[in-house]
Parts: sequence; C-alpha cells; structure tokens
Amino acid sequence: GTLLTSNPNTNPENGAGASNPFRLDRTQATTADQNHAYTAEEQAYDNGAADLFPKYTGRATSGGAGAFDTTGQVMGFYDGNTVTALWNYAQRFSMSDNAYTSTYGPSTPGALEVISGQTNGMKVVQTTKQPSVAGSYYVNDGQGGFTMINDVDPGGDLCSNPKDQAMMQGKNIGDLLNERNISWGGFMGGFNLSTTNSNGTTGCQRSTLSTVVGAATADYIPHHNWFQYYASTSNPQHLRPSSIAAIGHTRGKDGKRDPANHQYDSDDFFNAVKAGNYPAVSFLKAPAYQDGHAGYSDPLDEQAFVAKVVNFLQQQKEWDETAVVVTWDDSDGWYDHAYALPTSASFDPVADQLNGPGICGTGSAPNGLNGKPVNGRCGPGTRIPFIVISPWAKENYVDHTLIDQASVVRFIEDNWLGGKRIGGGSFDATSGSMMGMFDFDRRGKGHDDRKLYLDPVTGLALDKAPKI
Repeated sequence: GTLLTSNPNTNPENGAGASNPFRLDRTQATTADQNHAYTAEEQAYDNGAADLFPKYTGRATSGGAGAFDTTGQVMGFYDGNTVTALWNYAQRFSMSDNAYTSTYGPSTPGALEVISGQTNGMKVVQTTKQPSVAGSYYVNDGQGGFTMINDVDPGGDLCSNPKDQAMMQGKNIGDLLNERNISWGGFMGGFNLSTTNSNGTTGCQRSTLSTVVGAATADYIPHHNWFQYYASTSNPQHLRPSSIAAIGHTRGKDGKRDPANHQYDSDDFFNAVKAGNYPAVSFLKAPAYQDGHAGYSDPLDEQAFVAKVVNFLQQQKEWDETAVVVTWDDSDGWYDHAYALPTSASFDPVADQLNGPGICGTGSAPNGLNGKPVNGRCGPGTRIPFIVISPWAKENYVDHTLIDQASVVRFIEDNWLGGKRIGGGSFDATSGSMMGMFDFDRRGKGHDDRKLYLDPVTGLALDKAPKI
C-alpha cells in the first residue's frame, strides 16, 4: 500500500535516513536500540504526520546494508517469520491493534504505568539532572512537584546507579492487592543476587550471553523494576523470601512479615507454581537478554522466554483460571503509522514538542497525584503489542478498543478488587477496558482444548506438551 511504497518518512528532513518501511528477517534480529525518549517520540510524530522517525528516533547499525546502516533502520519491521511465537499466539488467542503506552517515553514510565497508571509524584533521591531541561528524566509538573518522563533507577536498590535515583509517591496495584490480602508478586529476571550463572557471574553483575546478539548483558536492570519505586512494595536489598510457600504473601506462615516484600526473581515464579503456590496476580520480566529490548536483546531470545512461560502454565491444573497478558513497556521508538490523538495534554516548554514547542495535545493536562493538572503525562504515546493468552480469550480475534498500559491495572482492579481504583490521578480511571478480548461464556466451546504449545526456538507449534 501507500505507506509501504510512498511513506511520509521519505521526507527530506530525514536526510540519509529517509526511507520507506522494510521487512527485517531472522538474520536481522539484532538491531540498534532506537531513541525512545519522551521528547524524541513526540518529535517523530510531528503533529500527527508521523514523518520524522529517522530524524528523531532512528539509530543505525554500523556496517549494515542499505537503510539498516542509517537512521532509516527505525523503519524496519518484523513479521511472523521472525516473531513466530507471537504470531501463533495471536492466531489462536486474542490481541489488540489499538494498545498504546499511557504516555510517551521509555521503560521506566511504562513500568510505572502498568502497575499504577501514574508517573507524577516523583521524588528525587540522587540526581545529576535538573528538571525540564534537555536530556533530563523529570519535569516540573507545574504544581510544585515532578513528573518522571524518562529512565532513572529506583532509590536504594543495591544495583542502582548511585548518582541518579528516584522514588514515587502514591499507591500502586500491589498496595490495593495487599489491602484485600490477595497474593501477588513482581518476578524480575536477575533479581536474586545470590545466584551464580554458568559463566561465573553473580550479584548485580550476573549476566547471560545471547548467541543471537553476540554479547552478554546484565540479567537485572533496575530501571525496569516496577515495584522498586514505591517504598511500600520495594525490596531494595534483594532479600530472599523466607520460603517458597511465602512467595506472593506479605507474611509467612509464622505470621512474621516476609523479607522479600512481594519482590522476587523470575526463577521464583516457576519454583512457586511447581510447589503448588500460584499467586493470584504475577508480573513477570525476563532476564534482560530475553526481554526483547533492542540493542542487547532481540525477538528470538524474547520468544524463548514467552514460550517457556506459556508452555509451563498450560500444564498447570490452574490453566483454566489463567490469563497471560503479553505486552511491552515502550515501543523503543520504532516507526508506526498509528497515531493516537492525545487525551492527556502537557505543556512543558522543553520536553513537549508534539504539536509545536511546549505543546503536546490540545486539551487539558490530567490531574496529578494531588488532584491538580500536571505536565509530563502526555498520552496516549506510542502503539505497543498486546496479546491475551487464555482459555477464556476469544479465538483469532483482534480487538479495536483503545487501551493503554494502565488498562492492565484496571483489569486487575475489576477482576479482583470490585472495581476499586487507585485514585490520585491514576489513568486506571480513564483507560479503556481489556474485557473485549475475553469471552467468559466459552464453556462447551472447546474450552478445555484451548492450549497451544510452541517450540521456544522456532516459535512453531508442537504436537504435545514439552517437558518442563
């Protein structure tokens, strides 16, 4: 179509990177990490024209062929020949083609949105940056506080950068689950600092070699760790749970507060479920080499982790009560023609550039933590993949409801908490519902056969359940 052969990103302003979209194959699974900062993404969308991606978010791979060697690499896309597992899950289950980040920007804001729907209320712990200047990770919110717009490590985490750290005020979904005594956990790749990998690495330097990328990367990335930004749900010393039975719970069977405070390694998830201790709500993040983040990970390593999780869960007796949501904390700045008109505006004079200097959106700025309009939360931002894998998911279905990362928070609230909202300006109150991807009348429609086992390497269907 026109977008493939006469794309607006052939705009001469993109210089040598001007390009039409092009397909990336499995030999190109390793790419550069594109610029996915809050301001750069707004500039790439250029007042909705979506025509300046190579100029503002594109990054090249040295020695690559054609556009791959220029900022035009940002115009590349994968199809089912590379993201094979995701393609097959989408065919069997349900996906959204209208899911976005709650705001523009990278991983840390996205990690916060999916547990709290809120990036306002940031508190500086240590910083080398000033607010509302180019390259900063926070802006003045206009009400005497700060909003986080880019990546920064959580305060006090043993693995955090000692020079730049922040914490968040307010509540997250973990707090609400604790109030109802519902089991839950954040399961983060590399979080157990006592593990030693086969290459001899341990602690914060524990790393894994990706044979696809051709380099090792640290398993644990602090600025991806959702719950570490809230004092109520953080485990800054990476303390271990008192027992496998305590995983998911605030207190152990002895009544004492569990030292892990709901924060665990991704390995702990598998061990707990195998032991019959399956938390009601679990957030999983792969070790970094498998998290799909361009630059140090890739879609082939990523699908290995996703397939491992889904293959494992489909073999549990609780599968008929399970829903797996596969989504991303950001788009990494890659080109996408889909553009969502901002429903939450922001007017920071430096950070906001979508509709002109100091302007992102034409409506009102959303209320922040203290109930007054704040800057730094312009969104929806960029489109992200979003797949629901469950025996209750509609089959081979594409949902068009506008949703965002905070829709995950809303789903948990609606399913477990009677619709209670976080409050304090959280996007959970305004985000679209995921429920359109489910059919809760599926009984008698092959419900018990709704399983799809995939080869973690190829992403292709298996004829029987693999060993776990």
